Amino acid sequence: MSLVASFQSPVADAQYSFRRILKALSEPGSIVTLPTMPGFGVLGSASACVLLTLIDQDTPLWIGPQINDEVLRQNLRFHTGAVLTDDPRSVSFALVEGSLDSATLLAFPCGDEMSPELATTVIVQLESLDGGQPLRLRGPGIEQEHIVSPLLPECVSHYLVNRPHRFPLGLDFMFTCGEQLLALPRTTRVEAS
Repeated sequence: MSLVASFQSPVADAQYSFRRILKALSEPGSIVTLPTMPGFGVLGSASACVLLTLIDQDTPLWIGPQINDEVLRQNLRFHTGAVLTDDPRSVSFALVEGSLDSATLLAFPCGDEMSPELATTVIVQLESLDGGQPLRLRGPGIEQEHIVSPLLPECVSHYLVNRPHRFPLGLDFMFTCGEQLLALPRTTRVEAS
């Protein structure tokens, strides 16, 4: 078993990470820095912080095949008690790196009219939070508009700009790179810039 240490100070680091994640979600397009920690296998620091903070035995997690290795699975089970599943249709969280196909993205639950909060939060580990197609953001938590340009998989960019679900349904996204996090909740309107 290849276990990796989690937070240096579990309670304080988890609380700090939770506050930073809330800031990123409540101010879409802003980039926040999470505590530095070793990732699990190919998992980066920010992705590991998000998972350690938000995942538990009540939040099923789907992991994309490009990063789904035994080291990651063992550490998530040990540190979070996460329920890992191969069925993208029944998850609270999804973790992917770089590539993702449209069919899988559209298979994730988007909530329903009575319980939109049952939508999947998709955590996408990226090479960069800059250098991609510029996106104009508007909506709650954004004073006028905000321009971001994360290096997104094509199907994610297409999903964000063309939102196939009527509000309040849809997916929430968290983009990570190194120790940084940028979040786009389903309340954010996204246009190609």
